Amino acid sequence: MNASPEQRKDAVDAIVDQWAIVRPDLDTAAMAVFGRINRLSRTVGDRQEKAYGRFGISRGEFDVLATLRRSGEPYTLSPRQLSATLMLTTGGMTGRLDKLERAGLLRRSPDPHDRRGLQVSLTDEGLRLVDEAVGAGLAVQAEALSALNAEQAGQLADLLRELLSGATR
Repeated sequence: MNASPEQRKDAVDAIVDQWAIVRPDLDTAAMAVFGRINRLSRTVGDRQEKAYGRFGISRGEFDVLATLRRSGEPYTLSPRQLSATLMLTTGGMTGRLDKLERAGLLRRSPDPHDRRGLQVSLTDEGLRLVDEAVGAGLAVQAEALSALNAEQAGQLADLLRELLSGATR
């Protein structure tokens, strides 16, 4: 038998309850949703950071490698494409690329189609590492999602897709 909502109160409920006392005029329904989204994102993100750390990379560096990997063979994109996909400034991207290049996980080379441009490509070691790291990151996410059954997880994904779509209009 499932616990009643009253028995399942969490830290976000406590915050919402406090606001209800000091500002009963506020509608805190959105706070209840986004407070949990933010806490969940932070908690799972921290766990993923630990998982990626076992491979000697940060979550941000994983994102660079994963973006190259998802692009398909030859696992090559321009720094501009990477920056746009990851929503990073070129300065932020340069720092990540420098570290990953020093580690032998990617290489930068001249773009054969644009004399002024560069291409960023995964090395064989980068490909091997990102393929292992993505499994570790997915395991963290699956563990967090195990609190829900498959139908609930699908419903949540659908609801979050709708919420994201509405928020980005």
